Amino acid sequence: MTFIESIKVCFSKYIDFNGRASRSEYWWFVLFIVLATIVADAISYKLSGLFSLATLLPSIAVATRRLHDTDRSGWWQLIALIPVLGWIAIIYFLVQEPKEPNRFGAAPTSEALSET
Repeated sequence: MTFIESIKVCFSKYIDFNGRASRSEYWWFVLFIVLATIVADAISYKLSGLFSLATLLPSIAVATRRLHDTDRSGWWQLIALIPVLGWIAIIYFLVQEPKEPNRFGAAPTSEALSET
């Protein structure tokens, strides 16, 4: 999945917490969020705050789908509330290989992504 495809898919599935997201989909979207936040912050703190608020739900949704790809519940994101160790654990979960077979559905494919 490319950078642009990832952004399109993540915004088209704005509040879709079902299914799975590939590693490339998740990490390209994270890169977009980081870069856009830096640019928005350089322009205005208010703009940066608005951007962060506007991308909060898509970020949670794609992280949930990414955790589904590793056969974990999206509720595992709450572990990030634990200082330091929680962040390390959630990053570890998000970088893992997909698990097959998986209770959250079929693995994301490039054909399925181009149809959305």
